[in-house]
Amino acid sequence: MKHILFFGNSLTAGYGLPAAQAYPSLIQAKLKEEGFDYKVWNAGLSGDTTAGGVHRIERWLDQPMDIFVLALGANDGLRGIPARETSQNLQEIIDKVRYKYPEVKIVLSGMEIPDIVPGRYAAEFRKLFRELALKNNTLFIPFLLEGVVGNRHLNLPDGVHPNAEGQKLLAQHTWNVLKGILS
Repeated sequence: MKHILFFGNSLTAGYGLPAAQAYPSLIQAKLKEEGFDYKVWNAGLSGDTTAGGVHRIERWLDQPMDIFVLALGANDGLRGIPARETSQNLQEIIDKVRYKYPEVKIVLSGMEIPDIVPGRYAAEFRKLFRELALKNNTLFIPFLLEGVVGNRHLNLPDGVHPNAEGQKLLAQHTWNVLKGILS
């Protein structure tokens, strides 16, 4: 059996939903349906930032992992944390995982913040994920929330967190990248 660790925030945790409706659980169901022998670990923690992730990754490094899905950064963007700092934190997480598991396949989930944010921040934030994916030769999901953000039918009443239907789109975006590296 192989293992996939989903390491993220409330989007990964499935905030406000039963665990079975969070996209890592939907990926687990899809893996089973397609006949892949994988165990999915959901290490989503609501409110987590990349800085929190740097410290939190330590306790997950004892879990075997063949694929590591890194889906942190949204809370950094919401808090206006400098893009350089977010990038350094994500790099540190990638480095720690690769040090422990040199053969691990890494999928980086890109995040974006609305262009209504003044200045260059939105563009810098979007770019940091693309640059990290290239630099680290990881697989890349350009924008995990593509098609979900701003669509009230796909979000909880808070307008921020995907509902069960929205989580299905997160799972689809992730599956589209994952399916090519499953063995």
